[in-house]
Amino acid sequence: MESVRQEICEGMQHISESVFVGLCEIVGTSQLVALRRETKDIVEMVRRRMAPDDGATQMLSGSRREGFRLKGSDVDIMVWPNDHRVIMDMSQSEYYNTANTTLILSDNSESPPGFTLLQLLTPTTNREVQLSCVRMNDRVYISCSIWRQLNCSRLISNSTVHGPCGSGVLAGRLEYDTAVCFVCDFWPPSASSWIDRCHSWPDPEVVHDIVRNGCHFVPIGHPLGANEKVEWRISFSQAEYKLVNSMNHYQFLTYGLLKLFLKEVINYQSEETNKLLCSYHMKTTVYWAIQQNMLPHWCPQNLLAGFWVCLKLLLKWVYQGYCPNFFIPQNNLFLTKVHGSSQNRLFLQLHELYKKGLACLLQSSSIRAYIIDVLLDPRISVQTDERLILSEVDHDVELVNEAASEFVFPNGLYSISKAILTIEQMLDSPLTNNQAVTLQILTASILQRTAFVLHTIFTNTGVNKQIYIADRIFFHMLKLAAKFGYVSDVLYFAMYYYKTFRYREALSVIEMIKFKLAQPYLMYRNVVDRERYIEIVGGQSWSTKMRLAIAEDIALYDEICYISELIPEQQSMFLSWYFSLKIPLYVLLHFLEFLCYRHIDSTLSQAALDDLQVLVHHDQGMYISAIFRDISWEILGICQQPTGCSILISTVAHTAANEQNTNCYT
Repeated sequence: MESVRQEICEGMQHISESVFVGLCEIVGTSQLVALRRETKDIVEMVRRRMAPDDGATQMLSGSRREGFRLKGSDVDIMVWPNDHRVIMDMSQSEYYNTANTTLILSDNSESPPGFTLLQLLTPTTNREVQLSCVRMNDRVYISCSIWRQLNCSRLISNSTVHGPCGSGVLAGRLEYDTAVCFVCDFWPPSASSWIDRCHSWPDPEVVHDIVRNGCHFVPIGHPLGANEKVEWRISFSQAEYKLVNSMNHYQFLTYGLLKLFLKEVINYQSEETNKLLCSYHMKTTVYWAIQQNMLPHWCPQNLLAGFWVCLKLLLKWVYQGYCPNFFIPQNNLFLTKVHGSSQNRLFLQLHELYKKGLACLLQSSSIRAYIIDVLLDPRISVQTDERLILSEVDHDVELVNEAASEFVFPNGLYSISKAILTIEQMLDSPLTNNQAVTLQILTASILQRTAFVLHTIFTNTGVNKQIYIADRIFFHMLKLAAKFGYVSDVLYFAMYYYKTFRYREALSVIEMIKFKLAQPYLMYRNVVDRERYIEIVGGQSWSTKMRLAIAEDIALYDEICYISELIPEQQSMFLSWYFSLKIPLYVLLHFLEFLCYRHIDSTLSQAALDDLQVLVHHDQGMYISAIFRDISWEILGICQQPTGCSILISTVAHTAANEQNTNCYT
């Protein structure tokens, strides 16, 4: 009997190992998750250091910040004014200069646990705050409902109110939630019991870091409270990120498995119950399971055991109708949803899954195959060494995606100078390799922008000597940016030459880029010949890989004129609240080639137009992704506009300007 039990135990551990490998492929290995977090952390550090005192701070939160990249996941962003601070009691006001900081008092004396009223203590010049004020009991409070309505579309136009956020879809595919909130530098007294509970997890230094960073207040009241339209909810998003960061990778993958199980099994089974539970409930079970030491050892062999512990805890909470918030247990997360008949239906659904045991995971479309493989062949070898699961190419693809996905690009010379100074200061800080790469790419982008901004300023002076000196400086900026950046960043040289009427030089750069893009080891839009890539740049420094083998699409930022023919498109993107106009690399390459030859050789200009037309008409997503189809057609349309005599006149005018400009440089 003991041997049978041992066999079953070993079999379950073997299945757990297989599911672990599957989750590493779906959710990510510990290296990939660390890469995602580190790149986001460094961007946020740059953003915070650059934010003006009277400006706003932005923070990525939710699952993307935690390191998930699951299909269908949305982007959660929190924003708060830097010159407004919430305090927990009047004694804390001494830490602030009220001449430049508006103070707000948290008053939870009449609110349910986890919620509070925000009383305005000192005058404010913030228009939205002024409009959100209501008077209650001879005091002025900030109404969450008015604030939410006023700020719903503050970050992205045409957003709709969803909970405390403004929600919508970007580019037809990316869902987002943006919450404009207030920050507090102090830990709420209602969550003091959490500090006392942290004996085994998280570590004391993590607890200290969480407490000293305070909390936030998001604009939504308790639906059963007496002041629903005025109350605010205490948000621990920043603390939760630090908690998830302190999980080991097996605990994090358990959290990921629960998210998949919720989406593919629980919510998939019934329309009646598919909105009762959310991923936050899943995360809460993991928090409590770790802190209460419900599983002594979290490892690949125990992954399914960890999942089962959390599922049983969730079942217990649904039965009781009580899901305790991890920081304020008196705040029942089930109070307004999981109760009455809906609670009963959800419990019966979960209990049916529970009765099936771990076989319930076979209903998960993502996980099923990893379980069946081992069941069909128990002798199959499972490799749990993450270093062998993640290839160098996969790592590089991920780093390109993450390092380029979320930059703060400054506007104006002052902000650009501050950005450069910020990066210079951060280079003296301890950085991971992923963070150093992210700063390197950011530096290249800032140098490119600086060159174009300064060119606009200096060419308006009309002084030839100054223009000549400035041109040399801009050229060196772009050259330095090209050393820091990707193969495709050299295209900014071509744009600069075109902007300064040096068409032959621009065409020379375009030919050089064409040669580099034709190399079989090039990585572009996640597509790469893995063998050739490893053969040529495998094991080399990231700078070498970027310079020789990686290309990206080109971003044109709203306040800069790169190519005059694209100004209307840039302005249109700006009005849509996009910070840049992204153009497929090969589309811009052919477009620039057409523009340059238009002033030199009409036959070659037509050939470039033909190449662009073939690309736009016949590409199947290899060079132009779906979200860039519209801008690609618009650029083709610009090239196909009636030309005739207008091109001749334009050519003569540009030739004259070119000769005059050339004289300035000689």
